[in-house]
Amino acid sequence: MKSSLKSWCAATSAVAALALALTGCANDSGSTDTASPSADAQSSAASSAPAESSPSGDMGAASLALADSSLGKIVVDGKGMTVYQFDKDTQGADSSACTGPCEDQWPAVPGGTDVTVDGVTGKTGTITGVNGESQLTLDGWPLYYFAGDKKAGDTAGQGVKDVWWVLDAAGTPIK
Repeated sequence: MKSSLKSWCAATSAVAALALALTGCANDSGSTDTASPSADAQSSAASSAPAESSPSGDMGAASLALADSSLGKIVVDGKGMTVYQFDKDTQGADSSACTGPCEDQWPAVPGGTDVTVDGVTGKTGTITGVNGESQLTLDGWPLYYFAGDKKAGDTAGQGVKDVWWVLDAAGTPIK
């Protein structure tokens, strides 16, 4: 009888632990500010920026350049990672509209005190992002990475929910 009770307690504990772990993985789909990726993109997306695009902690310099893609020449960061513009942002505003769960899928492109550009003609600047860090802007639009982009040149975030866009040299969304 004692072994049956121990087995039942162990099984119940395992189920409870599994339920808690899965709850932590749940996606809050009720938020209207979150631009969740399509099912295909979401299944391959990580919950943070790819390692290639993660800020190194050195916010002294930022870099933008142009790269060839199936969408034409697009703006990328210094490591070749695609950057995106969010239609729910306001051009020229001093804050980002991508907050809460949106930040997990669309991390801000870090700004810096010195921005270098190669082929990019739009005006660069910075805002204070929702995390309190400097966020790079192009032509007045805050810039973001997409967590589903795994390597330089990926454009998996293009057109997600019809509000996320890659940019041309002037900072104009390519739709």
